[in-house]
Amino acid sequence: MTIFKSRKTLLGSISFLFVTAVLVFSFTSLSLAKQVENNAGGEGIPPEGKLDMHGDTGEFIPNEIDDPVHDPALIRDKNVYYVFSTGVLRDQEDPGGIYIRKSEGTLEGPWESIGEIPTPDWVQDYGPNHLWAPQVVKSGSKYYLYYAASSFGTNNSAIGVASSNTPGDPDSWEDHGPVVTSQQGEVDYNAIDPHVFKAEGSWWIVFGSHFSGIKLQEMKNMTETEGDVYTLQNRPDVQHNPVEAPTIMKKGKYYYLLTSWDQCCSGTDSTYKIAVGRSESVTGPYVDKDGVPLENGGGTVILEAQDNQIGPGGQDVLQAYGNDYLIHHYYDGDADGVIRMQIRTLDWEDNWPSVSE
Repeated sequence: MTIFKSRKTLLGSISFLFVTAVLVFSFTSLSLAKQVENNAGGEGIPPEGKLDMHGDTGEFIPNEIDDPVHDPALIRDKNVYYVFSTGVLRDQEDPGGIYIRKSEGTLEGPWESIGEIPTPDWVQDYGPNHLWAPQVVKSGSKYYLYYAASSFGTNNSAIGVASSNTPGDPDSWEDHGPVVTSQQGEVDYNAIDPHVFKAEGSWWIVFGSHFSGIKLQEMKNMTETEGDVYTLQNRPDVQHNPVEAPTIMKKGKYYYLLTSWDQCCSGTDSTYKIAVGRSESVTGPYVDKDGVPLENGGGTVILEAQDNQIGPGGQDVLQAYGNDYLIHHYYDGDADGVIRMQIRTLDWEDNWPSVSE
């Protein structure tokens, strides 16, 4: 009788534990599903393809609205998405600072413009009318913002850096001065369009535009570089060597270098497009889908003008929810070339990315 009661007690305990485990698993699964629904946007399924963007995604009405979204960079902080972009075009005495917008909903929006980060005084040595092409990364508990200050059409340029623990607060960013500089007659490259990333145990910065192409250098820390400067890409057979806005991402065993080609910043006359190459080493050599080295003009175009989206480029990539999200600007052919932003997923086949609708 005692044995029977003990077995009964044991079976009751096991049943209780099993029911408890099922309830905990169900609650956890529902919580995770709800989190994905809240953060990714779309009934628990991350959005894919060409996202339906809404809210403040870029607008310009003379003397009324200047909501710039050129060269967008995308991050996620907790449950909020932020996009940083080139500042409002003003003048050298009062250059526009890097611009911020956020979405507390999904990657599709609604996006809300926050405003600009104050411009540091030192950038006036480089004569910008606004700060360009930002990128933001997180190291430890701190975010680092990299941006370009330059006189358009010259390589009198610098890449600056600022840091913050609260990326959505424009006044929270502490500036640390220049990281990389360039000057006519001193170096042959152009220190603009920074992209900072971690690879092979180190932080790296890839940058460059026209002149001698796309460069890569290892970082000593988040505000200093050190070591050799590598050349990753050139287009020597095209006038003015039009390659810029580099982004490097890792997927599988390859590093992928995405760049923007041809003519930017000309409204509906822009011919910007996005091309890619890959390498098994962060320092290269990178080759395109046909095996042509990027340093010798190679590159596989994955996105160019489609419908009203003219001159897509200035790209960044966010890897989240099992997807690779490509964000870029374009000139809206239905609105006299107003600059807007678009997010879409990358598709993959045979370890090569492509972009579809």
